[in-house]
Amino acid sequence: MDIDERIAALDGERVDHRFKGVPADAEGLTVGELAAQGRSLFDGGFGTPVLALSEEALEHNLTALEEYTAKYGLRFAPHGKTSMAPQLFARQLARGAWGITLAMPHQVRVARAFGVPRIFLANELVDAAALRWIGAEQDADPDFSVVAYVDSLRGVELMDATLRAAGVRRALDVVVELGAGQGARTGVRTGPEAEAVAAAVAATGSLRLVGVAGYEGEVPGADPERVRAYLRRLVGLAATLDRAGRFADAAEILVSAGGSAWFDAVADVFTDVPELSRPVLPLLRSGAYVTHDDDHYRQITPFNRVPQDGDLQPAFRLWAQVVSRPAPDQAFLNAGKRDAPYDLGLPVPRTVRSARDGSSRPAPEGLEVAKLSDQHAWLRVPSDDVLEVGDWVALGLSHPCTTFDKWPLIPVTRADGTVTSYVRTFF
Repeated sequence: MDIDERIAALDGERVDHRFKGVPADAEGLTVGELAAQGRSLFDGGFGTPVLALSEEALEHNLTALEEYTAKYGLRFAPHGKTSMAPQLFARQLARGAWGITLAMPHQVRVARAFGVPRIFLANELVDAAALRWIGAEQDADPDFSVVAYVDSLRGVELMDATLRAAGVRRALDVVVELGAGQGARTGVRTGPEAEAVAAAVAATGSLRLVGVAGYEGEVPGADPERVRAYLRRLVGLAATLDRAGRFADAAEILVSAGGSAWFDAVADVFTDVPELSRPVLPLLRSGAYVTHDDDHYRQITPFNRVPQDGDLQPAFRLWAQVVSRPAPDQAFLNAGKRDAPYDLGLPVPRTVRSARDGSSRPAPEGLEVAKLSDQHAWLRVPSDDVLEVGDWVALGLSHPCTTFDKWPLIPVTRADGTVTSYVRTFF
């Protein structure tokens, strides 16, 4: 089956107790049958809390990055660990994505199970079991490929030993990861270290060097000047390794970076890569764009600096219900840490829906989430506000990665609350 057929098969999964928020009276229906009913999120039997994805915002954001990468001549491998949602992978690939970026071997297995043909593993890969599995998958399917990071001689040694012992026939493509500076995350720290790792890769036979990569979001004290300086170092490293003949076995030279905070800098630097011995594949990996958010990513998006290039829209709304208002300035919602991310910022009330008549109003100034318990949001409420027990409150969320992982089945809704489809996640 191709990816579209495998995605379509998700509609055959039965709805049951595994999926929180989904209507109890839908038990036993397939996901496809439930979607076809076009129920309302608000009076169609959905329980609270329930996470919803805006169809309009999803479509807008997918279009925004498709147009952006085309405008600047970049290829795109969106970071799929943001969502771990094969339906979103398929929509991104249908819009011309080069592949899907992932962070962990088990995520590669999910993408492979759904037919993603090309995966960029933005992490070092030294797990022997994962290496054997990836090697066997590549040997079995010439149309499937994985590119992984390397950043140490020991890592190259472990990869080579495992692949050789497994009898893998096809070399695994790797890129040298250049760290963003002292105190940053993974990656070699200096040019000579990178050259030594590249030489070690060339000596293996089980690995093939195809480029360089990094993550500019880890640049210490990141600002436009420092980020661009790091990206120019990354491009310079590609040129140095090319002059040394390290890409002799590659059809093209992959140069990759790009989180969600500085893709304008990536576009700027990657459109000025010097001519190398082989065609250059400038690969952007931004992932949080697909749902954006109401706090952290809204503040850091490059579209704030270059608004003529586009914009992104928050696609998540977590609907929770007021279950207690024990004091005039305090109320509690039935959604907490198990439902909402809180590592980059607390949820933000956006809309209040009355339990009396179904009318909606913008959240009043001063209505705030003060903290989260496991299953409750502590609301600070203007003492004169009419918020009452039973009302629904829509919360804007910050950090897509730690939103998706809490919800295995997410309804996708139109602006009027009609549920049109469901997104299945795998973490």
